[in-house]
Amino acid sequence: MTTTALDHLPETAGDLVRAERVAGVLTLTLDAPETGNALDVAMSTALADALEAAGRDPEVHCVLIRSSGRHFCTGGNVKDMRTGADLMAGSVADVRARLSSSLHRITRALHELPVPSVAEVDGSAVGAGCDLALMCDLRIAGERAVLAESFLRLGLVSGIGGAWFLSRLVGPAKALELTLTSEFIDAPKALELGLVSRVVPSEELPAAARTLAASIAATPPQALRMAKRLVRESAEASLPAALEMAASMQAILLGGAEHKAAVSAFLEAQASRRS
Repeated sequence: MTTTALDHLPETAGDLVRAERVAGVLTLTLDAPETGNALDVAMSTALADALEAAGRDPEVHCVLIRSSGRHFCTGGNVKDMRTGADLMAGSVADVRARLSSSLHRITRALHELPVPSVAEVDGSAVGAGCDLALMCDLRIAGERAVLAESFLRLGLVSGIGGAWFLSRLVGPAKALELTLTSEFIDAPKALELGLVSRVVPSEELPAAARTLAASIAATPPQALRMAKRLVRESAEASLPAALEMAASMQAILLGGAEHKAAVSAFLEAQASRRS
C-alpha cells in the first residue's frame, strides 16, 4: 500500500492542512494545534482548496477529516473577534464577502463532494468546528469529544450553514434547543442524538476512523458515488422521484463492468469458502 500527497493540493495548503492519500482514502489533517485548529481565513482557504481538489480527483474514494493536537476544531478565533482582525476585519460587506470566499467554500465543497466524507472528532468541536463535523457524511468520535453549537455565547449565529445541517440531523425542534442553549454535548449524548454514528475510546479513534474510511473506499467507486447521491437526494425527494432516480442508477450499474467484476469476485469468494 502506497502513500502519496494529493496531486492537486496547492502548495500553500500544506502548512495548515496536511494531505495524505492511501488506497483511495484522502486524509486531511487540520494542523494548527496552537489555535485549536481555528477556522481563520488561512485555515479555511487551505481546507477549501484541498476539498475542492479532492472532488476533482478520480483516485479519491473517501475523505477523512481529522486534526492534530487536543481539539478537532474550536471554531472561529476569539482573539481575532476581539481585535476585529482576519475574518472580522473591515465593514459588514467586507466580512460577508470574506465568509463567502473562505468558510462558505468549505460548506459548498463538502456538500458537493461526490464521495463520502468522514469526520474523526476528538476534543472540542465547537461553533464552526461543530458545523464542520456536521457537514461530513459520517462522524466517528472519541470519548473525549465535546460538540456545541455555541455561537450565542458570543452573540453570534452559525455563519457557515450549520443550522441547515443540524436541523436535518436532529430535527428542527432539537436543533433549535441546541442552538438556543449553546449546550455542550459529550460523546455519549452526541451518539444518542445522532450527531455522531459511533464512539470509541480516544486512543483507538485514529485507527477506527481509518478503518471506517478504508472500508468505504474499498467499494466499487462508480456505485459508491451513486449510492451517496441516491441517499442524499432521496431524503428530500418525493417517492416517485426517488424511485425514478434509483431505477436509472441501477440500470446504469447493472450494465457496467464494475458490477460484473464485483459479482464475479463475490461468487469466487463463496466457492472458495465452500471448498
